[in-house]
Amino acid sequence: MIYWIAFGSALGGAARYSLGGLVQRWAPGEFPLGTLAVNVIGSLALGFLIRYALETPAVSAEVRAFLTIGFCGGFTTFSTFSFEAATLLERGEWPRLAAYAGLSLLLTVAAVLIGAALAGQVLTLRRSI
Repeated sequence: MIYWIAFGSALGGAARYSLGGLVQRWAPGEFPLGTLAVNVIGSLALGFLIRYALETPAVSAEVRAFLTIGFCGGFTTFSTFSFEAATLLERGEWPRLAAYAGLSLLLTVAAVLIGAALAGQVLTLRRSI
């Protein structure tokens, strides 16, 4: 199982690096939009995958671990969020820090809930077919 998690983490980390960099280049500036974007997208994916995997017996524990612990864990990054928030704090950029921390918390939690709700809709549709 550990190999599945490691492989998923490698893929998630590579995806985070690529997407986060792309977003930051698209929206340059001091606001860490790249990290915010990957954390929101990763939270949406995690909410969807956990709900779907837990309610689908055919999804093995290895696949579940690969996707959730591995890929989503490698894709999202709390440590980078913390570093960027600390940097904003050290610079005295209080409004930007408040916006970043507040949006990060609000949007990632909302994304998990939306992802789980979307999985529920997909599962309901699958059962009705």
